[in-house]
Amino acid sequence: MPLRRITIAVLLALSGLTVLVAAQAQTALMGIDEIRPGMIGVGRTVFDGTRVEEFTVNILGVLENVIGTRRNLILARLEGGPLAATGVIAGMSGSPVYIDGRLIGAVSYSLGSFSKEPIAGITPIAEMTDAAATGGARPAGARAQLDFPLTRENLAAAFRRALNWNRPFAESPRDAELQGVSAVVGVAGGQLGTWLRPIATPLVMSGFEPDVSDLLAGAFSTQGFVPTGGGGGEARIGEMPFEGPLKPGDAIGVMLVNGDLQLGGTGTVTHLEGDRVYAFGHPLYNLGPTEFPMTRAYVYTVLPSLFLSLKLSSTSEVIGTLLQDRATAVAGRLGPGPRMIPITLTLTSDRGPSRTFRFGVVNDQLFTPLSTYVALLNTLGSYERQFGSATFGIKGTATLKGHDAIAFDNLFSSAQSALDVSTHVVAPLTYLMNNDFEKVEVDRIELTFASVEEPKTATLERVWIDDPRPRAGRQVPLKVLMRTYRGEEVVRTVPIDIPANANGTLSLVVQDGLRLGLAEQRETRSPQRTVDQVIKSLNKARRNNALYVKLQSANPGAIVNGELLSSLPPSVLAVLEADRSSGNVGALGTATLGEWEIATEHAVTGFRTLSVTVSPN
Repeated sequence: MPLRRITIAVLLALSGLTVLVAAQAQTALMGIDEIRPGMIGVGRTVFDGTRVEEFTVNILGVLENVIGTRRNLILARLEGGPLAATGVIAGMSGSPVYIDGRLIGAVSYSLGSFSKEPIAGITPIAEMTDAAATGGARPAGARAQLDFPLTRENLAAAFRRALNWNRPFAESPRDAELQGVSAVVGVAGGQLGTWLRPIATPLVMSGFEPDVSDLLAGAFSTQGFVPTGGGGGEARIGEMPFEGPLKPGDAIGVMLVNGDLQLGGTGTVTHLEGDRVYAFGHPLYNLGPTEFPMTRAYVYTVLPSLFLSLKLSSTSEVIGTLLQDRATAVAGRLGPGPRMIPITLTLTSDRGPSRTFRFGVVNDQLFTPLSTYVALLNTLGSYERQFGSATFGIKGTATLKGHDAIAFDNLFSSAQSALDVSTHVVAPLTYLMNNDFEKVEVDRIELTFASVEEPKTATLERVWIDDPRPRAGRQVPLKVLMRTYRGEEVVRTVPIDIPANANGTLSLVVQDGLRLGLAEQRETRSPQRTVDQVIKSLNKARRNNALYVKLQSANPGAIVNGELLSSLPPSVLAVLEADRSSGNVGALGTATLGEWEIATEHAVTGFRTLSVTVSPN
């Protein structure tokens, strides 16, 4: 080979080696034991668009035990770009910081609102990677736990508890120790530790109407999120000129809802190891194992504020899956995103044509019920009345993997019917996804709502039969009188079959679905033992737009595994009584000889009992 060619080949090889060494130097890590006050570092983040910019980081010292035992923060003053005017910016969480080309960690904590200087806490990179490598199950507190009976108030309380379940930072001055910082900032180390909080995460909300937006803002803002409007989704990708593969300092998003609504948080990429991505430097919600879509994000601009400066940003295309949400980092892998649960919602109205909406929500014990709830409530509130007199009829199914579907067929009419019908869908999903029997996966949800902008209610006023002493083995017509909200009388007749062996005094009980459902919950005190039993119980739930008639006698019965068994022979009762210690069998004071349902076009309420003396046949 000629000498000139050999020289060029050697130069090219050396050039490639130099690039490789430089790349390794950029990803080399610096331990917290090497950090000293006075060091100068370089941080990287996006202030506008997709371009990563640098800022200066002045190390002030190390704050120990500030976010838990053996959890530390590097305290620093930031300079450059817009930081002098904005202070630490919401959305900077995860911005990598380098000293002499070595990564020390992620900008992740701030002194909160109204701070005069951009003083930040930096989560050490070793603590980020160590925490994200942790396996294990979802913490018990990081899910919605329901109280019974299932009401809107109980559901809201469950979400409040779940959203406030964890606070991963120092709560009192004695929890934190400061090395080399007190003289610099003029504040006792422990006190400074209690002031530091995770940098707020911009919460991208697109398509939400004001009332639901306020509801979300109230739930999320106390947990370190800053709700913002924004674009997002496939329609916006053409306006977001992302260049090259993901790199440290790039904006990144975590998607919770996509489709006709957008809900997600944004932050900054800290570090990449192959296809592994580390970001934020603090938790999203400290949920542990997760399966959330990881997206690119676009920063429209930085909004300066004395209260809280933030990046106005938007999530974009999915680039991977967020797999861990831990106290010191969120982490995931590049590649295909996780499967979202598709929700199809068709809304028909007496005021116009039907509309169909499509959403995707994350598959998660906490955020699937919460996201479904706000998606339903937002859609109903955007196109129909959320408050005020209105009526919603619902039909549909929630399809589950490996189990029967949950069927929805009901009617709600009240001053808060949109809230009630949304809760009607979400309550069973919340219970099943957080059950203690087995993991339940929701395949899809398909719902149709029929709305009327007026109340459709009725009250049960009277029940009677024309024959005061019906004969056993005969059929007798029971008449039911209801009065609608407009004062109109509605009479329905239902044929009642009197058993041939009936004698003495029987009771005809006529009641609404809510009242009967609560009574049956009290009777069937033996808990369900499997998911299938829970689903069966849910699908047998009583409806608001029906009256239920029961013909009852004083003969005893039993409840076996949640099933009502009435009018049992004495020999069978004796066998079941012997098994009551197992907890699967309970006593039943009355026997149901027959049961009938009277469907109505109204949400009906009321309770009436009629005594019937049966004549021998």
